[in-house]
Amino acid sequence: MIQNGIDQLQATDFQILNHRRVGLMSNPSGVDRNLRRTRDILWQAPEVNLVALFSPEHGFAAAAPDAAKVASMADPQTGLPIYSLYGETYRPTEAMLQNVDVIVCDLQDVGVRFYTYVWTVSYILDAAGEYGVEVVILDRPNPLGGNTIAGPLIDEPYLSFVGRFPIPISHGLTLGELAQMVNAIWNPQPAKLTVIPCAGWSRSMTWDDTGLPWIPPSPAMPHDSTVQQYPGACLIEGTQLSEGRGTALPFEVVGAPWINAVQLADHLNAQQWPGVVFRPHTFMPTDSKWRGAMCHGVQVHITDMAVWRPIAVWLGVIREICLLYSDQFAWLPPQSTGVEAGEFHHFDRLVGSDTVRHQIDAGVALAT
Repeated sequence: MIQNGIDQLQATDFQILNHRRVGLMSNPSGVDRNLRRTRDILWQAPEVNLVALFSPEHGFAAAAPDAAKVASMADPQTGLPIYSLYGETYRPTEAMLQNVDVIVCDLQDVGVRFYTYVWTVSYILDAAGEYGVEVVILDRPNPLGGNTIAGPLIDEPYLSFVGRFPIPISHGLTLGELAQMVNAIWNPQPAKLTVIPCAGWSRSMTWDDTGLPWIPPSPAMPHDSTVQQYPGACLIEGTQLSEGRGTALPFEVVGAPWINAVQLADHLNAQQWPGVVFRPHTFMPTDSKWRGAMCHGVQVHITDMAVWRPIAVWLGVIREICLLYSDQFAWLPPQSTGVEAGEFHHFDRLVGSDTVRHQIDAGVALAT
């Protein structure tokens, strides 16, 4: 049976935190094997002096929309301050840390470069190194497995909050492992960092192999099946196509009002990409792109995980839609996100350069 870092911490009677002032960065995905929230466990442990909470994108309740600024607030259950690290600042300030000896990080990452939680941890490490605060990461499995490494690195001009440092799109690391790399290689003042690992997890395991329940770490990551699509499907965010936000199938469907669903499904199935079948699908997003409009497109069904290659397939989907509907297809224009200035296309920041976008525009076959 797999035990996450929080289970391992409890087994030691919280030894590393005993009688120290603790800050916790977490959200609802931070639970133990009995589904008790890490916030509640630390708050109720007599050995732990929990003094502050910190939240990443989507807030401590993981309910705020994608890219929405989240304000700091008081936790209604404990009365502790919840300092937002996706609002006025993305890095803990000296004032936030003045009464904190150690920050504990416990939440589920998805193993994909543009999922922002790891970069929030990287900013915590920056500040912790500067202000002399220790960081403890309660580790969890990479739901894509530890042997899945795919996708390009990032060219330096395109580094951003969806990729602060040059790692592959699917990096094959747990949150704790990636934090150790970031702290050792890129942190100008490395923090004192301890990772409490998962017990019983091996790198060959995907999420289905773990037997763990899936708790959505963010609003558009409702199922573990969503994670299997996300390394490629998130690239749709950089286009004017809907990636399914505001539906029950985010990152599993793609569409727009001007697409012929049957035509697109037939065309994509004719490509005979391994491990995938495309089904015509019509949907109406309640949020995000094409909100309230009837969209037509496809649902992407994974049929064989052993040969499924999400980045290659979803880039192929974008390319084929661009070819089929060249008069309607468009990239999202450069725009400010509140984190970075609008100098580069969002697609370029996601994929790591402008090369792929120019290749798709030119109708060039993509390397997979």
